[in-house]
Amino acid sequence: MNKTDLVNVVAAETEIAKKDVDAVVSATLDAISNALKEGDKVQLIGFGTFEVKSVAAREGHNPQTGETIKIDACKKPSFSASKVLKSLVN
Repeated sequence: MNKTDLVNVVAAETEIAKKDVDAVVSATLDAISNALKEGDKVQLIGFGTFEVKSVAAREGHNPQTGETIKIDACKKPSFSASKVLKSLVN
């Protein structure tokens, strides 16, 4: 499912215009992205938690040449599903 599919499903379920649903979905994703950018955690009860995790610097290997390379430390977004979502999927 992509963003367009999500907008279509929500619009059909709520009987709200697609353009309004698209605006809400976009604003929600922007709010989550901005919170993560600022280092905040976003917790949606019953769904899961979005947060930023730090990855330490490490050594890796270039698969084409086998040469050892240094991979810089970075931050990455992470999602942890709630128990409710996990049980729904399983």
